Amino acid sequence: MSDTEDEHKLVGSDRVLAVLAELARHPDGIGLEEMARSVASPKATVHRALAALRRAGFATQHGHGRYLLGDEFLRVAFAHHEARPDHVRVTPILRALCERHGETVHYAVLDGPSVVYRSKLDPPSGAIRLTSVVGGRNPAHCTGVGKVLLAHALPDADAVRAWVGDRELERPTERSIATAEELHAELVRVREQGYAVDDQENEPGVHCVAVAAFLTSPSVPSGAVSVTGLAYRTPLRTLIDDLPGIRAIVNEADPS
Repeated sequence: MSDTEDEHKLVGSDRVLAVLAELARHPDGIGLEEMARSVASPKATVHRALAALRRAGFATQHGHGRYLLGDEFLRVAFAHHEARPDHVRVTPILRALCERHGETVHYAVLDGPSVVYRSKLDPPSGAIRLTSVVGGRNPAHCTGVGKVLLAHALPDADAVRAWVGDRELERPTERSIATAEELHAELVRVREQGYAVDDQENEPGVHCVAVAAFLTSPSVPSGAVSVTGLAYRTPLRTLIDDLPGIRAIVNEADPS
């Protein structure tokens, strides 16, 4: 196969992946024309990509001509997620914290400027609707889990400045950290106290406390766990006061 042919093959594969990713953004389905516009490709090309995904069971088409993610894709994704070592180990932790506080709990990992939510558990009743979803992202510098992980990854002011670089830090709320200097000062506090808070810095009316989780190493956190509550219902002080209990539950999975 020539270099040109190989390049076209890769582009075609990339297009299939782009179509798959776009399907995931439309739980109610998406039509062929809308999909073609979204991925900036001809309808015939997108139709071929959708046909390949349908053959694999990764896409389906309902009676109104709209395409959705297929059950086989969901089966593979959920089976993989539930078998991941960190998910297996963190699930009992999240369940215990959820039962203890009756609030939403998260497990997240750091990925560049963002945290990625690997697991999330809502209480059976009275759950709050948060922007976080499993696989979703939020800016690390304005989330409790993100600040805990950044405190381990960025040990000094130079490291913080290098991480921020020349980009402008996102500010989802007026309480969000805005500069490298503010972030460095916050990470110093996190290291001193051994936990982080998100005091309505990522979402108005929502706050949390977060601690590091050492699921695979006694010295390097695999991720961070947070307990999240509505400000009007669960005062931040209540969560902070229960940090000994939260730590005890999280440390039950300590690999050491």
